[in-house]
Amino acid sequence: MLDYKNIVCAVNFDDHQDAVLKLGAALARESAATLHLLHIARIPFPDMDVPLPIGKKPRWEDESRARLEALIKRVAPESVKFSIEVKSGVPDLDIVQIAARLRADLIVIATHGRTGLHHLALGSVAEQVIRRADCPVLVIRPHPPTPRD
Repeated sequence: MLDYKNIVCAVNFDDHQDAVLKLGAALARESAATLHLLHIARIPFPDMDVPLPIGKKPRWEDESRARLEALIKRVAPESVKFSIEVKSGVPDLDIVQIAARLRADLIVIATHGRTGLHHLALGSVAEQVIRRADCPVLVIRPHPPTPRD
């Protein structure tokens, strides 16, 4: 039996969300762990000359929470204990910080498998999480990459 207590499953509402959640839920069920479903809504940095009209409770956080609730009902078995967390911020930094706060034993995240110029321009949230996390990170690449460069 696996010995996980807290598994963080980071979802960014893309084509990989079901695969990430299914694997995270299966691992949580196998080890009787709590699955912490997490979404970080990317916001621009304050020095990017972008106006940031963000109130105390941005509407997109409520919308994201509703999407996560629907996702977990659709994809995860009822026997899985879970929590939902939504935050506006910088995904790679906040995933690592929240995982540390939750004392995560594992982070499950997807990668898009970008290479070349796309990777240089956009970076990789998964790569940065791997570098910064204090716990193991399981990276899923559900679809083979397609040549774009």
